[in-house]
Amino acid sequence: MIRRIEFDQQLDELRTLLKEMSTHMEDALAAAVSSLQTMDTEKARQVVEQDARLNGMEEQIMDIGSRLIVTQQPVAKDLRRILVAFRIASDLERMGDLARDIAKVTIRLQGQELMKPLVDIPRMSDIVRAMVSESIESYLTENTDLAYKMSQDDDQVDHLYSVILHDLFSHLTSNPETANQAMLLVMVGRYIERIADHATNIGESTVYLVTGHRPDLNQ
Repeated sequence: MIRRIEFDQQLDELRTLLKEMSTHMEDALAAAVSSLQTMDTEKARQVVEQDARLNGMEEQIMDIGSRLIVTQQPVAKDLRRILVAFRIASDLERMGDLARDIAKVTIRLQGQELMKPLVDIPRMSDIVRAMVSESIESYLTENTDLAYKMSQDDDQVDHLYSVILHDLFSHLTSNPETANQAMLLVMVGRYIERIADHATNIGESTVYLVTGHRPDLNQ
């Protein structure tokens, strides 16, 4: 009985750390996109510097989970809970890397004016931050309906990314001198689209946790 209590307490610690990682990642994405909108290189540098926090939290999760596997020898759904925590922590850490990459674009554009006000990139970011929040909520509550919603949200993000590509290449045709900046903004759209894919992965992990089967929500 005591071992079960200890096991549940450490599982709660894993969940808390994953929620903290999610919140930090959402804040990092918001700050990175905001830094790009306003060309605020100081804010962008803060995003880059704070990325190490996500790496540290991922390491904590790996340490706790590994210790649980060794000492408690969990099976069935208890084992899946730990394996899923590992997978989600990895997805969140990679999302953080992508938010950092967006901030690095702001730094690379230092001293330039944006070729046009950003509209669809912030819109993509808003959708993706909601996806990250909902994907973690689906895991914490084991809500598969919310997990499956990731697929629909990802379709919205893919559509916006297509709009961004078309818009930037159209602008490039009449303003070839903006080629370098246009390519960097295309990369930003791609980074956000990839963050959405990782949020969808978390939805898949939630379904796997509950059912034991992993669906493909990235179709």
